[in-house]
Amino acid sequence: MDIKVLKSFVAVATHRSFSKAAKQLHTVQPAISRHITSLEDELRTSLFFRTSREVVITAAGERLLQDAVKIIEQTEQAKLAVMQTSTGVIGSLKIGYLGGATLSFLPQLVRQYIADHPNIDVDLIEMTASEQLVALEKREIDISFSRPLPSSLSEDYAATNIYTDKLVAVVPVTHELAQHTCIDIKQLANDSFILFEREQAIGLFDTIIIQCGLSGFSPMIKQQPQQMQTVLTQVASGLGVSIAPYAIRDLRSEGCRFIELNSVDVSIPLVMIYSSHTLPPTASAFVDLVKTEIDTIAFAMQ
Repeated sequence: MDIKVLKSFVAVATHRSFSKAAKQLHTVQPAISRHITSLEDELRTSLFFRTSREVVITAAGERLLQDAVKIIEQTEQAKLAVMQTSTGVIGSLKIGYLGGATLSFLPQLVRQYIADHPNIDVDLIEMTASEQLVALEKREIDISFSRPLPSSLSEDYAATNIYTDKLVAVVPVTHELAQHTCIDIKQLANDSFILFEREQAIGLFDTIIIQCGLSGFSPMIKQQPQQMQTVLTQVASGLGVSIAPYAIRDLRSEGCRFIELNSVDVSIPLVMIYSSHTLPPTASAFVDLVKTEIDTIAFAMQ
């Protein structure tokens, strides 16, 4: 059954008149008559009794009317939903993020986005860099706030640099170096290290090991937690020291001191990653918002 034919049927059934139905639908009466005839032929039953004075709907017509009204309403709702989805008015947005690296700016961006797009369901999922790569490939997230992409994925995804972080030493407040503002990394050579698990951020882990090696020692790694917050908790507890991106200071870091490192000139970029081919409108709108705020974010992270 064609939707246009069903609309003609509902109009006739509502007005009990072919001429009034034609007027409502901005067409001519013969076109309405053809629609009704074709529908009756398809259903092999009469939908109306026609006399010179009135149009009376049959029992079969009454039954069809109930369903036809629902079908037309559902069709219009589906059309509207598709149009709204295609323009980003409704839908969902899933964002993967590194907790410590985004805490200073992501909540504000999401609040602003929700204010502008109240019908979008936003889901924030804290993930490690490795987990975000897997989630992107499985399309479990639309946008990733993580470390730079491996070259093997660069053709499928776009990346926008948000800010560039640096490596710092993290020591407990009771450490003999805690009151220093800047130290050489080799001053930590005799300490036990708490380092973020390598499998969760291979590039970061290897960079730290390389920097220690350049200073003439291999760190004594005591623990490799899977969460940056756990790294800070263990350092604050006096279990060891760490080297980490400075942005993790925005996590709960009571009991820790963050100290700059001499001669460690390593850039730790945070990038926003998203598909370069199939980005949904909801994600596209968020990407545009982030790009307008990059300068503000970068300045705040200095």
